[in-house]
Amino acid sequence: MTISTGDRIPDVTMVKATAEGPQQVRSGEYFAGKRIALFSVPGAFTPTCSAKHLPGFVEKADELKAKGIDEIVGTAVNDAFVMGAWNQAAGSDDITMLADGNCDFAEACGLTMDGSAFGMGKRGQRFSMVVNDGVVEQLNVEAPGDFKVSSAEHMLGQV
Repeated sequence: MTISTGDRIPDVTMVKATAEGPQQVRSGEYFAGKRIALFSVPGAFTPTCSAKHLPGFVEKADELKAKGIDEIVGTAVNDAFVMGAWNQAAGSDDITMLADGNCDFAEACGLTMDGSAFGMGKRGQRFSMVVNDGVVEQLNVEAPGDFKVSSAEHMLGQV
């Protein structure tokens, strides 16, 4: 079953990319008490993800925060080292990367895709959500191959 607006975020282990190295976190705990703009991409360093998705959240970080977003979080089915390197290469200190290396978060949300045709295996779909104190306030899931509703620009119109 796919997660919906009003549902509580699944409580799974994710790995936060930090300057000190990977840190395991529980998503249920991490998303508690904050209003978070979350975006998920099929993979770090992939074309649309690097050219549009991450840069959009970097560019709109101040505007999102001015509208009540406490933190911006990016996730993908990659390890924390890749997520950290991607944020260093194309992101900013305004973005927190939570690696979903085992696809536990995407699976628990019911938002996986099969990237086998591209040699990527099981991945998280492209989506975004606003999570308020652990509850999904807004959910934007892209159709395969699209990049519209999961963008930072679209989210700005929702918050």
